Amino acid sequence: MTKSVVLASASPRRTALLKQMNIAHTIHPADIDESPRLNETPQALVTRLAAEKAQAVKAQLETQHSMTADTVILASDTLIAFEGQSVGKPIDKADSKKILRMLSGKQHEVLTAISALSDSRQQTQVITTAVTFAALTDEQIDAYWETGEPADKAGSYAIQGIGGEFVVSINGSASAVIGLPLYETRQLLNAFGVVS
Repeated sequence: MTKSVVLASASPRRTALLKQMNIAHTIHPADIDESPRLNETPQALVTRLAAEKAQAVKAQLETQHSMTADTVILASDTLIAFEGQSVGKPIDKADSKKILRMLSGKQHEVLTAISALSDSRQQTQVITTAVTFAALTDEQIDAYWETGEPADKAGSYAIQGIGGEFVVSINGSASAVIGLPLYETRQLLNAFGVVS
């Protein structure tokens, strides 16, 4: 029996990566509170959010009576960890500038959690990638904000876009930084019986 993959995300980047892997899927975005809990580590936060997104979509599908034994929900969450602290999407221009100044000339970690959920089990894992930024000037940061790209990105940059110009090196999965680690996602979905 063919598995039906549901992507619990509206991210065009994640959809494109699944298409690149030739995995047919439907899109059902999750709507959850992504606020961190008190003293929650970046690893714990990203793991919880990916798992909760999958669970939220499962609950919606069950309400609609469209969750079957052949449904596999794939959820993902990405955040930046810098000196042990979680760095999410910027609130506004000032916050974006603060984040980019903080990352300038230093190394940070990109944590991407992937979670697969069927009617009977759930499995979640985190992929960590080290990214080193070039030193950025205030002029570069201002010009980058004006492109509109940093506004809705974890860490206030998109490695697959203009923000890629700031990256000196990557140690780990480049696709995980974009939003979905190709190798690990394939392995996880295969474990749930999804083959393409």
